Amino acid sequence: LHDGRRLPVGPHRSPALGYVVEGEARTYFAGDTGLFDAMADEVGPVDVALLPVGGWGPYLGHSHLDPARAAEALTRLAPRSAVPVHYGTYWPIGLDAVRPHEFHAPGDEFVRHAAKRAPEVAVHLLGHGERVRPEAGR
Repeated sequence: LHDGRRLPVGPHRSPALGYVVEGEARTYFAGDTGLFDAMADEVGPVDVALLPVGGWGPYLGHSHLDPARAAEALTRLAPRSAVPVHYGTYWPIGLDAVRPHEFHAPGDEFVRHAAKRAPEVAVHLLGHGERVRPEAGR
C-alpha cells in the first residue's frame, strides 16, 4: 500500500498491506509487498495467491515482488493456484520505447519462474478482462 503518489524515488510512507479473503476459496491478495520471513505463518494456507509481479517504474526495490521473488513466494505460501497481477496496466509515457520488457514481460517471466520453483502450483496468466475460477478446497 502506498499513499497514491507515483514517484520513482522517495520514502515509503506506509507499510505493505495484503488481504486474505475467505469464501468458497481462501484467497491472498498480496498488494504491494515484498518477501518477508513470516509470510507463510501470517498469511496461512491459501487456495489462490494474487501476486504482484511488476510495477510502474524502471526499478522495483526489495519491498516489491518481481517475477522471481513472486515465484519464491509460491514456495512459502504453497497455494493451489496463482495469478500474477500488477503489471502491464500503467507505464509512464515514453518508457515503453526504452524499456518495454519491464512493462510487457513480467507475467510470462513469472510463469517461467513458477514452473521451476513451484511446479505443483497452477499459474493462470490472464489478459485484461479475463477471469478464471481456480480450484478451491483446503
